[in-house]
Amino acid sequence: MAQNPTTRKRVTTLRLAQMKETQTPITCLTAYDALTAEIFDQAGIDLLLVGDSLGNVVQGHDTTIPVTLEHMIYHTQAVVRSVHHSMVVTDMPFMSYQASPREAFRNAGRLMKEAGSGAVKLEGGLRVIEAVRLMTENGIPVMGHLGLTPQSIHQFGSYRERGASEEEADQIKTDALALEQAGVFAIVLEKIPASLAAEITNASRVPTIGIGAGQHCDGQILVWTDMMGMSTQFRPRFVRRYAELNEEITKGVKQYIADIHAHKFPSDEESY
Repeated sequence: MAQNPTTRKRVTTLRLAQMKETQTPITCLTAYDALTAEIFDQAGIDLLLVGDSLGNVVQGHDTTIPVTLEHMIYHTQAVVRSVHHSMVVTDMPFMSYQASPREAFRNAGRLMKEAGSGAVKLEGGLRVIEAVRLMTENGIPVMGHLGLTPQSIHQFGSYRERGASEEEADQIKTDALALEQAGVFAIVLEKIPASLAAEITNASRVPTIGIGAGQHCDGQILVWTDMMGMSTQFRPRFVRRYAELNEEITKGVKQYIADIHAHKFPSDEESY
């Protein structure tokens, strides 16, 4: 049951740490605009991720690669305007943090200062550890992201499960420990075996947020358009569809068209 919006406090990195300690599940969704962010915030979601998945669900791209820093700033600004309780985290898009730790730090600073985000998220472990450390040592909260990292899709060659082999699982565990030591406040684990996610969660002092990583993570996140049934083609097994909005919206639009054709809309009561 959602808490009363007037009594809920703003979710912070400290609150997330306390939730892990008390084994209180952390709820997360993506958000890309003010209207849906307001709905999710009032419903009681703990954390809203302005994900670079907007490249897929908003912009219509096949991957997240084309998303720019300016896109992320724009969408974060929209989300932040209507959120009063949820923590807002923004994805750092492809090539906004890979070139150098200093450039990553500057770009993360823009997301905090210009967009108003509460934290940033970036993909990778040891290869981005210096950038993570520079951010956290200078007051920028960072969320890590391991397992399937969509910005590396051209390197991976597919969206298959990660960490299935012993070698890959060991690397993910090594990366998780390195991220924790570098100061991240949480780590997203995407599309890895549930047993591996459980092992990392039990060993980690920071919360883990799962997506396709089983039920033993400290929290769960989904892309909101997936879990609300907006897409008719993307149906991975880790997404539970809590509504079928594509069907409902299509039904409403067809009725609107029919009413106009039949001269039923607008009625006298709907006219001036």
